[in-house]
Amino acid sequence: MMNFKTLKVTNEWPASEILFCLEFDADRQRVWFGSSDSRVYQLNLAEEKPERVALEGEGHSSYVTAMAVTGQYLITGSYDKKIIWWDIESGQQVRQLQAHDRWIRQIAVTPDQRLLSIADDMRCRVWDANSGKSLGEFTDHSPLTPHHYPSMLYAIDVSPDGEVVATGDRIGHVAIWDAQTLEKTSEVEASEMYTWDPKQRRHSIGGIRSLAFSPDRKKLAVGGMGKVGNIDHLDGASRIEIFDISSGERLQVMEDSKNKGLVEQLQWTEDGSEIISTGGKHKGFLSIHDVSSGQQQHVSEHSGHIHAMNVNFDNSTILTAAHHRLAQWSFAPESVTEPESVTEPESVTEPESVTEPDNAPPSREDSE
Repeated sequence: MMNFKTLKVTNEWPASEILFCLEFDADRQRVWFGSSDSRVYQLNLAEEKPERVALEGEGHSSYVTAMAVTGQYLITGSYDKKIIWWDIESGQQVRQLQAHDRWIRQIAVTPDQRLLSIADDMRCRVWDANSGKSLGEFTDHSPLTPHHYPSMLYAIDVSPDGEVVATGDRIGHVAIWDAQTLEKTSEVEASEMYTWDPKQRRHSIGGIRSLAFSPDRKKLAVGGMGKVGNIDHLDGASRIEIFDISSGERLQVMEDSKNKGLVEQLQWTEDGSEIISTGGKHKGFLSIHDVSSGQQQHVSEHSGHIHAMNVNFDNSTILTAAHHRLAQWSFAPESVTEPESVTEPESVTEPESVTEPDNAPPSREDSE
């Protein structure tokens, strides 16, 4: 198990805007991130004093909120409904598609090099990740909420073996798909992550913001926010639900009423025993929960709402993209167990014991 109690920020790169998404290539030591200023940036961590550089090309015309790396390409999606391919080595734009009819929320790449994109047109579209050729689309998500306002399709994840896909929407509906046939195989509901206020504002808030399959693909973690008292703010407890994929049974619920707001991203530890979550309200958090007990093991607060993270277990680091800053965190690679005390002969004295961060940012929330 990782020793997340040692988690701390080791580097920060301030920004004047909001950073929505990021990717990290450990071999190249490069970080890419998408911004509210419509640009895509690169940071080379191998440099003594890394400075961000904007990728070159026509680019996006609005918030860059989705990102994935595959082979020689960085792929990005945006509020402008476009998907853009960038050459990693040259930093040049290679291709762009008008891919959806509404805001592109997330993208993901399968092990067999297919690109999946989801947007507020409630469609999941499939592309060849290298050529950009359209390969199909699928959906099980209603364009309207139960109260007849536009819904949003926020979250997608691909299982580690690439065999299963999950998609999650504003009202808490999760559909699970066979990645090869694109047929729905099951579904789960996390309706507690959707709040509707019919009296004060006729307004809703929440929705499923993150999904993550366990390493063995048997469980699915769903992240969002619990029921909200103050409908005008992200005032609900951050919330994670764990489901059994085969039965659809909800196995665990984890809420944090102190560190409130949306759970924007989830990451299982490699052994599947713990889950890392990040998100926030006005401020952000990185939180670690034990999956079996549901107990929070550690939480670190951050000065800005965190929208994305990349966890590198090999290097014991986490990168986060947040309001007005990119940050690098470090943690100990494994828990350190105190040595058992040893009984000494009477003539020998025992040593003393050693005590061992509406459709518009910053919240990405949309009013109905």
